[in-house]
Amino acid sequence: MFGSLTSTEIAYFIIALLISMILHEIMHGVAARALGDTTAADMGRLTLNPLKHIDLMTTIVLPLVLVLVHVPPIMAAKPVPYNPERLKFGDYGSAIVGIAGPLTNFLLAVIGSLLLHAFINGNGQVLTFLGMFIQVNVILMVFNLIPFPPLDGSRVLYAFAPESVRRVMDKIESMGFLAVLFLILIIFEFISSFVVGIENSVLNFVIKL
Repeated sequence: MFGSLTSTEIAYFIIALLISMILHEIMHGVAARALGDTTAADMGRLTLNPLKHIDLMTTIVLPLVLVLVHVPPIMAAKPVPYNPERLKFGDYGSAIVGIAGPLTNFLLAVIGSLLLHAFINGNGQVLTFLGMFIQVNVILMVFNLIPFPPLDGSRVLYAFAPESVRRVMDKIESMGFLAVLFLILIIFEFISSFVVGIENSVLNFVIKL
């Protein structure tokens, strides 16, 4: 499942992924609350409790399905709910809520890089975890910025897209979990080299900070 990773590295990967996904989702809710919608807070989703953020389909079923079809596993936390009608600035408010998650991952990657440089001569296990933490956050940021529903990048595109594009996006959004599978199993094959190139560029930028 994880290739040549050791059991310790797999544990680091899972821990880094859980931390990064949870903070990603919490910040969606924080941004929504700042814009006038308290849905996430009212539902108890602004919490570090991982059980509140685990989704049967995207956190458990999705990575298992991808492993079975020999695709690198990707998992996602349960999306934090928000009511776009209660947000300030309409569709632009939704775009702000959407971008809050990837921006959080970018900031976490920067923090990880600063800590990596601070402890560069320290414990090797700490450095291994920090390296894993940085990579996980860069991958989450870039992947979620893909402008395909229901990923965060689609919220930004939707705010500026013409009505014809919005109708197509609405239809894709209505597919739910199937849309995610379609993106990963079909579309991603054509854009993977582009996405990986961006990930490497961002990773190099963050590491050099």
